[in-house]
Amino acid sequence: MGKDIILKAENISKQYRLGQVGTGTISHDLNRWWHKLRGKEDPYLKIGDTNDRSTKGDSDYVWALQDINFEVERGEVIGIIGKNGAGKSTLLKILSKVAAPTTGSIKSRGRIASLLEVGTGFHPELTGRENIFLNGAILGMTKKEIAAKLDEIIDFSGCERYIDTPVKRYSSGMTVRLAFAVAAFLEPEILIIDEVLAVGDAEFQKKALGKMQDISRQGGRTVLFVSHNMAAVKSLCTRGIVLEHGKVVFEGGIDEAVSEYLKVYNIYNKATFLNAPILEVNVEQENEHLIIKAKYNSNEKIDIPNFGFIIYNEFGNPILGGNPVIHNLEIDIEKNFKIGEIEAKIINPRLVDGAYTMSIWFGDSKENHFEALECVMFEIKSMVDIKYVNTSYIGSVTPNLEWKFNIN
Repeated sequence: MGKDIILKAENISKQYRLGQVGTGTISHDLNRWWHKLRGKEDPYLKIGDTNDRSTKGDSDYVWALQDINFEVERGEVIGIIGKNGAGKSTLLKILSKVAAPTTGSIKSRGRIASLLEVGTGFHPELTGRENIFLNGAILGMTKKEIAAKLDEIIDFSGCERYIDTPVKRYSSGMTVRLAFAVAAFLEPEILIIDEVLAVGDAEFQKKALGKMQDISRQGGRTVLFVSHNMAAVKSLCTRGIVLEHGKVVFEGGIDEAVSEYLKVYNIYNKATFLNAPILEVNVEQENEHLIIKAKYNSNEKIDIPNFGFIIYNEFGNPILGGNPVIHNLEIDIEKNFKIGEIEAKIINPRLVDGAYTMSIWFGDSKENHFEALECVMFEIKSMVDIKYVNTSYIGSVTPNLEWKFNIN
């Protein structure tokens, strides 16, 4: 039996000129038009830097995407993962036909519904109810078809009280709730979600993930999902595509894709620095504990090696942190602390499975001399021995609770 391909990307590339709309000059625009008129290749396709936002390039042109090729079968749930700036959102905009590729083509079968940014496709002056009908019409549905789904959409969104209020008065969370409900219940063949679910609260995120599982497994519809929440990606997706600097660096099973993502973005639980007072930082999981080790070499005598850290979850929310000063650590300040090693053992933080990042600071009791934001990324596995911990708990930490029931 042949493959039932519902979406196909062929040689997709997207080029931008930094700081400009179009090419930025009339001469460039005319040059492109003249080449196109004669059936020649765009002269600016041969120039441009790779999309690495951490370095300064030599060209005004940058490739947000380069030579992207993949196929999606009907009913598949594909996770598109990569760090910020990898090209994920640009790719989804092209797949959604919101933006046009510089080169290549997209072939799709069926209606595409996309949730790319908070408020995408909503008219701020229209009410929630009116926007439901507007979005349904954009998807090609009749008024009767939309009306048949209206009650389900409103109920799922949890916005019934405000459904006849203009959406310009909605919070970002309410807007995402309604937008997701519209996209999910109006039954598109392809549903594209770009990490906007992170705007919603934990209860809605869990509800939305469950709905995406239902529409793919029971409805046979296709989902393309972008998220930095690796636990959610693993639980929802069957296959993964890893992007780095606008290029596909891996495509395959979701477990292998997540592992490749961790490798590509230096999730070796370690960071090293040159010409800095902090030489190396290492994070290790020791069963239910987390150990942070930092080697330092300060150019001057410090009264206390004040090493601070903050750990963040996949959404960039701070989970926990500390430093010796705020913990009133007693240290013999007569010693010379120019060279040494600091170890912080976090006793049973009860972190749920997933990827975390850590920012660090170093100084003395008076001031900071060095900082590195989100310089280490590490993965937690089986820190808490509770079944279904990834889907049964709200947040990144599982509380150590003692329950008592007095039942008569």
